[in-house]
Amino acid sequence: MLAPSYLPESKHKLLTELTDGLESNALSWLSGYFAGVEQGRQGQRSAPPAISAVAAPSTAKQLTIVYGSQTGNAKRIAETLAERITTLGLNARLVRADRYTTRELKDEHLLYIVMSTQGEGDPPDDSLAFVEFLNSRRAPKLPQLKYAVLGLGDSSYPLFCGIAQTIDTRLAELGAQRIHDLGTADLDIETVALPWQDATVALAQKTLKQADVPSASVTPLHPKAAKVSRDQPFLAELLLNQPVTGRGSDKDVRHLEISLEGSQLSYQPGDALGVWPRQSAALVDAIIAELKLDGDEVIEINKVTHSVKEWLTHHRELTQLTKPFLIAHAELAASDALKALLHADAIDTLKDFLGSRQLIDVLKTYPAKWTAPNLVKTLRPLTPRMYSIASSQSTVESEVHLTLANVAYEYEGEDRWGVTSNFLSQLAEGDKLPIFIEENTRFRLPADNSRDVIMVGPGTGIAPFRAFVQERSVNDATGRNWLFFGNPHFSSDFLYQTEWQRALQDGDLNRLDLAFSRDQADKVYVQHKLLEQAADVYDWLQGGAHLYVCGDATRMAKDVHQALLRIAQDEGGLDETQAKEWLDDLAAQGRYARDVY
Repeated sequence: MLAPSYLPESKHKLLTELTDGLESNALSWLSGYFAGVEQGRQGQRSAPPAISAVAAPSTAKQLTIVYGSQTGNAKRIAETLAERITTLGLNARLVRADRYTTRELKDEHLLYIVMSTQGEGDPPDDSLAFVEFLNSRRAPKLPQLKYAVLGLGDSSYPLFCGIAQTIDTRLAELGAQRIHDLGTADLDIETVALPWQDATVALAQKTLKQADVPSASVTPLHPKAAKVSRDQPFLAELLLNQPVTGRGSDKDVRHLEISLEGSQLSYQPGDALGVWPRQSAALVDAIIAELKLDGDEVIEINKVTHSVKEWLTHHRELTQLTKPFLIAHAELAASDALKALLHADAIDTLKDFLGSRQLIDVLKTYPAKWTAPNLVKTLRPLTPRMYSIASSQSTVESEVHLTLANVAYEYEGEDRWGVTSNFLSQLAEGDKLPIFIEENTRFRLPADNSRDVIMVGPGTGIAPFRAFVQERSVNDATGRNWLFFGNPHFSSDFLYQTEWQRALQDGDLNRLDLAFSRDQADKVYVQHKLLEQAADVYDWLQGGAHLYVCGDATRMAKDVHQALLRIAQDEGGLDETQAKEWLDDLAAQGRYARDVY
């Protein structure tokens, strides 16, 4: 790019250095920023415009948006909200919960919180300290604060959006004024999130003084090209679909290799691949037959028109039961048994019911006469599934790899399966699948390649660590790599066995601890291996190592967390409170990160 005649050569050099390597959204931000600076000078104002979410507090009246996200959805919604508000020339800042300085809470006047629920009503990892502070005696009274909370969750869990409800209630207890009702978004997030955004943007316009901030007319330096995203996925070609479990295994785990050729997609180790599935034709036909529907009947929902078969195949969730559907079906079936499940004191029973049955099972056991339009309206929209990426792009270039556990089982003698794992496992080489990349900035390798890394990934939780080791090898990282892996049997379930053995031989992996739970009388899991190596684990962490955990959130991640607390007490001589503070501090430093599901 040539220097314009009105730009001094020295300034042009600085500008070139500033913009080198920036993506289009960053360049657009700078364009608006400089426009705002100019307008500010013309108006004899010294402060730059708040046209983008910033992390520093402002003396002007502002909105603070705090988000907590486990898989990236809450982050995406919060970013969209911040962009909408700042586009109006209003002053807003966007802060991830673990970056929010809690002492600022007492001075906030307008606060929006977007928070996902993890597991059984728990906060996401990046929000643990924030939620703990809110619920503690240290939380200040907040009579000056106006707030609104949006929760993201999954209604197949009984405690739907539990953490958002907790936050909403707690802020009110502290004296804050709720200016909009709590939003509780299911996996079809936009159904609730968009109206909630519309309402809270309008409230921000009323509450904030636009005159406090100079407006900026943003002229993009480059026109925005169509970008692959959740709503605009790329149709990618499957290159390889290969089993990585052996004969006799109770599991069907696949290694998938997918081409990114022509997508312009890029990713980093720790990111996830989003996949839009389609339902099994056999399942769709079974539901249509059970309800005696006409698969060719055309239905319009929210100005979108499809046949019944198209709705059920591509747009509705069929393999996961949800509480809202169960409520509607219990009324339609006039079933006292189903209604009993929905009582507040039957949470555990409801949890078991939702986890063990699918839609077709309920339709067969508790018959009810559904019309096609009502069924389609009541079922939850089908959403993409996220998979931890099992490759480093530095190694595989225009490919992305996945480690997929194919969920398949029998219920009362009939085959059942998971929607996306079934969809992917049935694909042949050359078939196409719709994909996108979901960034996970909280699950990144240390920037300092000399840092040691401890990775705990049983089962398919091994996926991101395959990417980590590949990346560290390409970058000639000098830090040591230590992997803890577990599965039922050595002979049939040692995923990527030859790769790990080669990595040990080549020095890309320094230590490997294995826990094959069913190969001996006493079950051995990764947390037991951590405790066996407690002294070295603590020594590595005290020496600056980063620790990563990937896999099951329900049991494994909690058991590993408890093992780490015990290690801190046994090896560090810490009491229970000090051990918790030690682990919290590792997380705050980004040295204890989890990708759990």
